[in-house]
Amino acid sequence: MAKRLLSFLAEPVRLWVAFWRARRRRAEMAGLFDHAVALAAAESAREPLAAPFVSLIVPVYNTPPGYLDALLASVRNQLLGSWELILSDDGSTSEATRAWLDRRASDADVIIVSSLQNGGIAAASNAAIAAARAPWIAFLDHDDALAPYALERVWRTLRSAPDCQFLFTDEVIADHNLRPVDIFFKPAFDPVLLTGVNYLNHLSLFQRERVVALGGLREGFDGSQDYDLTLRYTSGLTPVQCLHLPYPAYIWRRDGRSYSVKHIDRATENARRAISEAYRSAGRLQRVEAAPGNLHRLRFDATRDDPPLVSAIIPSRDSLPLIARVLEGLCEGTDHQNLEIIVVDNGTTEKAVLDLYERRRAGPTPFQAIIEPEPFNFSRAINKGVERARGDYLLLLNNDIEVLHRDWLTEMLECFAYPDVGVVGAKLLYPDGTHQHAGVIVGFGGLAGHWYLNTPDDFPGPMGRLWVRQSLSCVTGACMLVSRACWERVGALDETQFAIAYNDVDFCLRARAAGFRIIWTPFAKLVHHESASRGSDETEANRARFLREQDNLRRRHATDLYQDFAISPWYTKDRSLPVSRRLEPLPPAR
Repeated sequence: MAKRLLSFLAEPVRLWVAFWRARRRRAEMAGLFDHAVALAAAESAREPLAAPFVSLIVPVYNTPPGYLDALLASVRNQLLGSWELILSDDGSTSEATRAWLDRRASDADVIIVSSLQNGGIAAASNAAIAAARAPWIAFLDHDDALAPYALERVWRTLRSAPDCQFLFTDEVIADHNLRPVDIFFKPAFDPVLLTGVNYLNHLSLFQRERVVALGGLREGFDGSQDYDLTLRYTSGLTPVQCLHLPYPAYIWRRDGRSYSVKHIDRATENARRAISEAYRSAGRLQRVEAAPGNLHRLRFDATRDDPPLVSAIIPSRDSLPLIARVLEGLCEGTDHQNLEIIVVDNGTTEKAVLDLYERRRAGPTPFQAIIEPEPFNFSRAINKGVERARGDYLLLLNNDIEVLHRDWLTEMLECFAYPDVGVVGAKLLYPDGTHQHAGVIVGFGGLAGHWYLNTPDDFPGPMGRLWVRQSLSCVTGACMLVSRACWERVGALDETQFAIAYNDVDFCLRARAAGFRIIWTPFAKLVHHESASRGSDETEANRARFLREQDNLRRRHATDLYQDFAISPWYTKDRSLPVSRRLEPLPPAR
């Protein structure tokens, strides 16, 4: 009887807890938004501009007058003289909407462009672009609003960054009354992440001349026309030309009325077509597949006449169950067959392991085991393996990795089809199915750390980032694929300063400094039985060495001051699951 009663009460209790958590979250986000606006107000000069620097493009179709009132009020609250507002009516049939537009037709600060027929968002936006006069344009949805001081923050950024050709900001998620519910704190510009999710969205600023040269928005991409433009516009631009302003400048009203919400299947299909066309010139394009949450996975054709040779380098000693499992996963459980395996063994004495090596030497996959008794040094072991390796790609692999799916290595190789990639990392799970590695954030704990540790395999992360590929500052060396070109330019792992810990962080940071991109992919998923063979860094014997390597990392890369592009400055760095925090002053663009 008691169990039935507890079961009966469980669901109401769960719903009650969820309600109060959501309510607390809303209060936190509203407070954080008010804090950011207060900081912007304190820094504001409110000096009017002589001419608008941005044309605000707003397609309008049967918009409730109350929404238009809120949008107009938010624009008129911006820096005086900084903007021109162009409302492009797409053949509205609502008498209330048409009457509102008629009343504003004589306003000096509003330009109204009208069409007698409904042509869609792209056509309405292009009509407004044709009427625009400012050097920059930005697109506002007719049911949204600008945050206070948004355009002043943008203007300050553009004035100090003459090379900028594209700028995007953070955005507030609001209810139907424009009350903050959440805030999208975004990473810096990342074209790889952009192929998985349109995380840039609002507020984005484009140079008008470049948009016109591209032909404006394209029709036929309903629900994803802005995504399509962003992909085409940013193609070929460098990170210096694409800036992120970490200020919640845009208020996105989520009331379920937008086209992309009401027609999600069509919008998603159009988004994938836009991604496909944007990368068609890259060659080897195969298709764009679905990722969780209506997100996207750009596929490059991996079937080549000359698949590249991959050299897998595995430091190991004894530990028969581990080394047998990882070798079986490579030789029998991996679909990429042009593979050689090099085990760098620092003194195995187990006969069963030595016998395993002999059997693998006689197998179809090229195999060698370098056995030299010495104290364990991960960096030295990898460097020894690289000296013997013949491959175009070098796979650094722990002996405690377990292969789950045959296509994991093919997926990692596919990621090198993106420009400038030197390193690719995989998604690693603990044996219980929770995240062990979803990427490394430099600066966590003043050093570097894995984010979202111990979260479930299907945990989305912010804006669904753990469901798609993305660029990061660092990935773990437990499963790291490095191009030969990257290794030769960057140099070997540092055997002296980082014998066991942080050698991967040091290498990745050196690779980034040399101009290489580092990608993490969730579509290459393996199990990591972490430190199963050598034990934890926190044991008494290893702690002194571990602390030395921490000091070496701080000294070489100033990780205690490092601002990682992959995480918002509004997030904490003292825990694996970052939470939002209050900053002072406002962070600069990056």
